[in-house]
Amino acid sequence: MTTQIPDTKKSGGLRDLGKMFGGGQSTGRQFGILGALVVIIILFEILTGGTTLEPVNLINLVNQNAYVLILAIGMVMVIIAGHIDLSVGSVAALVGIIVAKAMTDWNLPWPFAIVLGLLVGVAIGAWQGWWVAYVGVPAFIVTLAGMLIFRGLNQLIGNANTIPVPDGFTFIGGGYLPEWGPNTGFNNSTLLLGLIIAVVIALLEVRTRRNQTKMGSEKAPLWVSVFKVVVLDAVVLYATFLFASGRVGTSFPVSGIILGILIIVYSFVTRSTIFGRHIYAVGGNWHAAELSGVKIKRVNFFVMMNMSVLAALAGMVAVARSVSSGPQDGLGWELDAIAAVFIGGAAVSGGIGTVAGSIVGGLVIAVLNNGLQLLGVTSDKVQIIKGLVLLIAVGIDVYSKRRGGPSLIGRMFGGGKTQEANAAGADQPAVVPTADEAEDSSRSLTS
Repeated sequence: MTTQIPDTKKSGGLRDLGKMFGGGQSTGRQFGILGALVVIIILFEILTGGTTLEPVNLINLVNQNAYVLILAIGMVMVIIAGHIDLSVGSVAALVGIIVAKAMTDWNLPWPFAIVLGLLVGVAIGAWQGWWVAYVGVPAFIVTLAGMLIFRGLNQLIGNANTIPVPDGFTFIGGGYLPEWGPNTGFNNSTLLLGLIIAVVIALLEVRTRRNQTKMGSEKAPLWVSVFKVVVLDAVVLYATFLFASGRVGTSFPVSGIILGILIIVYSFVTRSTIFGRHIYAVGGNWHAAELSGVKIKRVNFFVMMNMSVLAALAGMVAVARSVSSGPQDGLGWELDAIAAVFIGGAAVSGGIGTVAGSIVGGLVIAVLNNGLQLLGVTSDKVQIIKGLVLLIAVGIDVYSKRRGGPSLIGRMFGGGKTQEANAAGADQPAVVPTADEAEDSSRSLTS
């Protein structure tokens, strides 16, 4: 007679703490790139004698890198779908020069100029998306050609000159939350924003636990949720204090507000919509996605078009910050965006990646650039260090996957079972599509 031992999961300690971000199988893998970011910040804070976390430096950090993080949001969707976009820097530069000339030479009001820039981004994205999705030319080739074409158009339209932009337009790239209310010694707008975010974090955690209870799914112990909220709120409130205590006339940048809105919107789109799941499905296994009725051509088209729209927005934000558009705008931006996505845990083969992970990867690059500049490191050495960081981060992640576990970085941001399920094609129809549907959604073998 044998006694069957119940299959119980270990609980408590670090294993329960690992559920803070939705995990539960491997605690160490949950804190990959985010832990690295914290270590890098602390290291530079020590090496620079406290300069890294000074309000002025943090404000500049957001202003200087907002455009790269905006590009990373679009690039992660492109890479998840199994493509790459090398043209984003040139698209940003072309839109920047068109918008600058529209305001300077055509006297177009700056709000209409922003709309014009976004429409140009839509047109460019539709052009590149058509070649990728419907002609079947690989995105690498299409966007490599685009990088040359749009860079040339930038120089042709601007005659290789620098064109200034009006003061009203500069608000989106160099503006700050306004001052109002009683004199508290801080920027009240930033304080209010931080308090709202802190409250929302707590409410979202409460809502998540209630939904898990209703669905009967496993949830983390209460103490883990409390610890998570306390840690996140402490970080938010400390950052709020730093941004709100900057010199008079500065506060949290408007470019940071734009970035925050994009993060919320695109995180929702990629994680909670059918279209977002289709992107993962196309990148994970496009054959299976096609048989499940996913309109692959449509997905590829809109992913490429969305990237160009975000590149247009990033270009306008950068031009607004520098108060002019010139022939050197956008050089190398695509490399920083791609590096941010891969450091943030995206898979080279597609199907895996998150908006949150890409933002953290972009912040790693931003803090590295900023910290090394504060230490007086020359630009050539900065490039070498950034390259090594990219290679090591992706190498560790690949090594972790080859050992049979989920992505070291991807697990941190839901890249385990969630993304594998997405890649398999969530919300698939129960029937095989008709011949006409399969033809309409087919993906060229050359892509």
